[in-house]
Amino acid sequence: MKILVLNSGSSSQKSCLYEIGDALPEHPPEPIWQAKAEWNGDQAEITIQTARGEKVKEQMRAGSRQQALEQVLDTLLSEKTRTISGPSDISVVGHRVVNGGLDYREPTVITSKVRAAIAGMSVFAPLHNRAELEGMDIIEKRFGQVPQIAVFDTGFHSRLPEPAFVYPGPYDWLAQGIRRYGFHGINHQYCAERTAQLLGRNLRSLKLVTCHLGNGCSLAAIQDGHSVDTTMGFTPLEGLMMGTRSGSVDPGILTFLMRQGRFTGEHLDDLLNKSSGLLGISGASGDMREIVALMKDGNSRAKLAFDIFVHRLRSCIGSMVAVLGGIDALIFSAGIGENSPEVRAAASDNFGYLSLKIDPKNNQHPHEDCDIASADSAVRVMVIRAQEDWAITKECWRLISAKLAGRSSAS
Repeated sequence: MKILVLNSGSSSQKSCLYEIGDALPEHPPEPIWQAKAEWNGDQAEITIQTARGEKVKEQMRAGSRQQALEQVLDTLLSEKTRTISGPSDISVVGHRVVNGGLDYREPTVITSKVRAAIAGMSVFAPLHNRAELEGMDIIEKRFGQVPQIAVFDTGFHSRLPEPAFVYPGPYDWLAQGIRRYGFHGINHQYCAERTAQLLGRNLRSLKLVTCHLGNGCSLAAIQDGHSVDTTMGFTPLEGLMMGTRSGSVDPGILTFLMRQGRFTGEHLDDLLNKSSGLLGISGASGDMREIVALMKDGNSRAKLAFDIFVHRLRSCIGSMVAVLGGIDALIFSAGIGENSPEVRAAASDNFGYLSLKIDPKNNQHPHEDCDIASADSAVRVMVIRAQEDWAITKECWRLISAKLAGRSSAS
């Protein structure tokens, strides 16, 4: 079964093609084709890689996200990176969908009704849901009636306890769908399961804090295998400081700016999503790698951006530990979490009172999916590669396999 996955982020588009046999492997395999497009203004850097070792990297002027995705998909059939003989080789296409609302929590075959629901939730996740719908349209145009499956980022957080998901505003907000949904659930769930596997422990016995730190950032408190609290809420704007997103700010600032007549709701939305966070404070970049480099060169605003990021990260980790009543493992994942020893060290430093200690050498050069805690640490500290694409692939395989098995038994 060849399974194509589209993962639309706020600043990137990742695509992978996996080939799976009659059973799911225990450990994540490498995809037979993978592509990533990263945007910087109207420029897109596209990287294509195949299991045969071919690699293509190019800069292109992308008039739109759709145009970039079309070019990426072309490489499945282009000479150097050809991986399929034709569109019919694709068995199913999986999509990461950021917000499925209350109606869609489990992986779901995409129909016109499902698309309408995803479109309806776009108002809550404008940077993501619309891009995901565009991807579905492109797949239908290029691959015909291939089954498409939506896997929802909000699904893992669907069992949040009521005190964790109800906002302390008017109670009738709930009837309007205004509540905390949580995001990055696909990766939070994967990291929890992978950590239990690596530690040889039953997931339900562990108290975990997972840190998904990329361009978008969120934490989850996980107990009995379920998310019991998380930092993102009604939209992916709440919580931690992020690359270009502010995270949580005093709502009074927003009403003050509106009363001054300086901003409309649309202007504020743009300001908080695209011009805040690391970029807004540093004035230079929303990329943590560049922030660290500038900080080491003595840039005071880059240092302030780093310090705010770490301060808020520590504060939120502490709140997750308090909700859990303890912690067995702290997990770092995604672009910053996996690749910034500076952030991991700074975030962990203040938790010595929990007897949490990281090994400086292991932290500086971690291998994939490993424990960087010192031998005498009471809390394990894991670095887990984000594998949203593989997690989506597994859900697609299970859903399609179950349908095939059902048809077989019926006949």
